[in-house]
Amino acid sequence: MADVVLALMRSFASLRRGRIWLYVLAPALFSLVLWVALAVWGLGLLVEWLLGNPPMTILIGWGVAWLATVLAYTGAWMAIFAGAYLTASLLAAIVIMPLMLKQLAETDYRDVAPMGKDSFTAAAVNSVFASILFIVGWLLTLPLWIIPGLSLILPLLLMAWLNRRTFAYDALSMHATDVEWQTLRGQHKGPMFMLGLTMALLAHLPIVGLLVPALAALAFVHFGLETLRRSRGGALLTGEARRVVE
Repeated sequence: MADVVLALMRSFASLRRGRIWLYVLAPALFSLVLWVALAVWGLGLLVEWLLGNPPMTILIGWGVAWLATVLAYTGAWMAIFAGAYLTASLLAAIVIMPLMLKQLAETDYRDVAPMGKDSFTAAAVNSVFASILFIVGWLLTLPLWIIPGLSLILPLLLMAWLNRRTFAYDALSMHATDVEWQTLRGQHKGPMFMLGLTMALLAHLPIVGLLVPALAALAFVHFGLETLRRSRGGALLTGEARRVVE
């Protein structure tokens, strides 16, 4: 947990930089405008579709149509929020993450040599694949949301997984070798998930929610590069791969 707390503290400290704030705000504003427009156009259609399919039809058959309507509207709004969060996550991972990574690597982690593939394509494919799995998981678990408590727990777990799967790899793709990435992922699986879960909890706060994907990207950059620095036992000079004894 100490590494998670350190990453969060450094992330909030980074917000004192104006450019970082721009990176945090951009995906949130774009996603907000897009999904407000989609909600105005499609909320009624989505609710109608939900009411016409199980488990809502089962509830209507039991004579509790009012409950089915409430759950349908709740599910529709949660689906819209999930879509907005997913859009902001994709923008943060594909567009914002490389910009954040470049700035922090040049200022906070100049001693950590970029020894990875530096593949924009690999990072983008990872983000898109994670998003597809997130959507599939969301749809498969949707019927379980009528069980008390699961409607709160399942979205948190899905978002935590999405944050970890998307940003942990992208944060290290440029700096870590394949072997280093596999090692760090195995050694820090728990803290990575906890960092993803922490950001998922923040995503459920009013107003803050859509800012979280970019904040998660920022936190995972700090977490990833710091753990990589420690795993190398010191600084590694760029290009020469020479160990510096501290």
